[in-house]
Order: sequence, then C-alpha cells, then structure tokens
Amino acid sequence: MSKAWLTLTVLLAGCATQVPQALPPRLMPRTFIGPAPSGAQVWPDASWWRGFGDAQLATLVEQAQADNRDLAVAAARVMQAEAQSTIQRSALFPQISGQSNYQASGCKGLACQQYPSGKDFGLQLSASYELDFWGLARDNLRAANEQLKAARFAQQSVALTVTANVATQYLTVLSLRRRIAIADEYIAAINSILDVIKLRVKAGATSHLDLAQEQAQIEAVQAQLPSLEILEKEALYSLAILLGRPPEGFDVTPDELDAVLAPAVGAGLPSDLLLRRPDVALAEASLASVHANVDAARAAFLPQISLIGSGGFLSGTIGTLLQVSNSGYTYGAGLLQAIFDGGKLIGEKRVAEATQKQYIAAYQNAALNAYADVESALIEVANTGRAESHLRSLITAAQEAFEISQLQYRQGAADLIIVLQAQQTLFSAEDQLAQTVLANRLASIHLYEALGGGWVEKPEERTQFAASVSVQAQYADPR
Repeated sequence: MSKAWLTLTVLLAGCATQVPQALPPRLMPRTFIGPAPSGAQVWPDASWWRGFGDAQLATLVEQAQADNRDLAVAAARVMQAEAQSTIQRSALFPQISGQSNYQASGCKGLACQQYPSGKDFGLQLSASYELDFWGLARDNLRAANEQLKAARFAQQSVALTVTANVATQYLTVLSLRRRIAIADEYIAAINSILDVIKLRVKAGATSHLDLAQEQAQIEAVQAQLPSLEILEKEALYSLAILLGRPPEGFDVTPDELDAVLAPAVGAGLPSDLLLRRPDVALAEASLASVHANVDAARAAFLPQISLIGSGGFLSGTIGTLLQVSNSGYTYGAGLLQAIFDGGKLIGEKRVAEATQKQYIAAYQNAALNAYADVESALIEVANTGRAESHLRSLITAAQEAFEISQLQYRQGAADLIIVLQAQQTLFSAEDQLAQTVLANRLASIHLYEALGGGWVEKPEERTQFAASVSVQAQYADPR
C-alpha cells in the first residue's frame, strides 16, 4: 500500500497544474454596442493598411517593417527569450564533462624520497544527472517557454503599433499640408477682395475702415501658418524615425488626404477579440509563465535526486594510457532535502502565488481595455464620418454664399462685413473638414489596431479558454 501511495505521489508531483482561468462570465460582454458599418467585413485583413488605397502608405509601412528600431529591439528580445529557454531545457539532460592532464616531476638527492621523478598522463569523463521526479526542471522550462511566447506576442504588438503609427503620421502630414494649402487659398481670396477695396478707397466709394478690416484678416491667417508648418515638420520627422532613418532629406510625395479611403471593418464577438489582440495574448502568456513558477516553487519543497559517475585512465606513459589495466570508475547517487531554511522556500512560494494574482488581474485588465478600445473606435469612426458628411454640405453652401457676397460687394449692394463673414465661414469649414477627415481616417486606424490588425493567436498557444473556439477552426494557419 505504501509503495502504491509513493508511486501516486511521484506521478502527481511531476504533473503541471492548469493555468487559472482568469475571465469570469461577468467580465465578458456578449456583444459590442458601438455602431457597426453595414456590409463591412468582420475583422481586419492582415494587410489592412492597403485598404486605404494609398500606394505610398503601403511602401512606407513596408519600410518600417524592415527598418524600424523598436521592431529591432523586440526581435532581439525574442532571441534572448529563445536563449533562456535553451538554458532551462539543458536541466533535463545529463551534464557530461571531460578532462585530460599531464604532470611531470623531478628530484635530486634526498628530495626524491618525497618527490619521486616521473610523468603522469590522465584522461577522465564525468557525468551528473538530476532526476526530475517532481517536475521542477520541467516547470522552469515551461515558464521560460511561456516567456518566449510572451516575447513573440510583444513583437507582434510592437509591429501593429508601428504600422498604426506610420499610417497616423503619414495622414497627419497630408492633413497639415491640406490645411496649409487652405490657408494659402484663404490669403489669395483676401488679396483678391483687398484689390477691390483699394480701388474703392481710391475712388472714395468706401472708407479706410474696410481696408483696415481686410488687412487685419490677412494678418490673422498668416499668423496661423507658422504653427501649421511646425506641426507638419514634426509629423514628417516622426515618420522618418518610424522608418528607421534620420529626418534629414526625408519627404513624402504630396498627396490629397481626400483621396485616402476610409475602409469599413466590423467587430465580431467580444470573446473572439481575445484571440486577436497580441497584447492580450502577451498578458495570457505572462500569466502562464508565472503559474509555472508557482508549480516550480511547490516542487522545490521535495527532495532532489542526483546521479553521478566518473571514469578515466591514468598512466605513466601516453602509449599505455588507454589500456584497461590503467582504468577506473566511480558512480553513485545523492539525495538533497532541505530540513531547515529559515522559511526561504515558504517565502518563495508565497511570492510566486502573489505574483500569479498580480498577473491574473493584469490579464483581466488587458481584456477589459481591449473591449473598451474597440467600443471607442467604433463610435469614433461613426461620429467622425457623420461630421465629415455635414461639413461637406456646409462647404457647398458656404462657397455659394461667399461667391454671392463678393459679387454684391463689387456691385456696391453689400457691406464688407457680409463678405468677411462669408469668407470666415467658408475657410473655417474647409479647415475643419481637413481636421475631421484626418480624425475619421485615424479613427479607422484605431479600429483596425483595436481589432488586432488581422493577427490571430494559434490554438495550440492558448492557455485561457473562456473565449469562443469558433475562430480557431476558421483560422488554422493565421500567420
């Protein structure tokens, strides 16, 4: 009976326990409440940035994927994690070392009684192996492998962020250039009216008040240009850094922001979102890693059993070194069990368990933030789209009002204040439209990023199973 109980204890001790399931039903919404575009594909494509219909943007993203420094850092961290996994795996194998030596001695007179002259040649192999009865080495390896997964997920998360930032900075450059062009058009329109005012002042048909008002207007617009130019250069320089190159000499081809499409994409089930966010997968792998540390801390209480052995040859001449008559060997086993350590093992176990609680909360927080991120992006896309539509209608009406006011002023049928108001309405609306178009396109980028950018976690890499499994069968090879 005692033998069977001992065997059962060994088997149970060597088994890894399941990672705690961190998401109770109360933390998982059943659906997204944000407005979803009709007819849109569900979930982003892996090359989602091509949906904006801008070839230059696609080229910039490719350059960033090849040369971005943050991605290089993330790739190096994956290599470090791979090396740590290799280190931990080595504990599962015997450690074998070899040693050869040569020793010569000489003497004269009475010293030969204590130091006889001669030569010794030696060759020795030593081996040691720690039996992983309790799974300690396997737990440490599992923790290292989960850290490797976390590093890879972090790399994917950085790649998604870099791509989104490239698109954001590129579109920001286009928007600011459009706003600068609008300001230049505004100045040209003011100068056109200013010429008329000067002629009327010269003819005595109007006062210098109109001239002063229009000159003040042009100065106000020109005062806005320097700040817009600063913002445009800052966005351009940020884009250069994202591409892994210095700002000097870097530029993008002028393009119209209005030509950049706003591709529609919809969200699926909130449970499937957890399979598509690399940052959530990172939190999941980190939790699995610290759970393996908990198992390792428990296994550390049990005795460690080691096997050792060595053998070799010793001879006075190298020619007879490898003869059986000059060989010898030793072998044995050892058992190490902590009897009193002042609470060290108990403390390490408590640290591991507390760390696990921390990472459970971190995973839950990552999931909740992912849900909120999608909801925010959905409402941003919908509302900025509505605002863009209204502003385009406003500009059509304001353009007509401005043209009529100019004609009436030239004919003396309207006061300058009417022209100034129409000017202000038209060009303010055009500037606001440029900002709103940018906000709408950035909202689309935000939504693609919030939905994971087309990335899907492989089923075999998952340790949290609260999410729907439907996506796993649909995407057998997501990458």
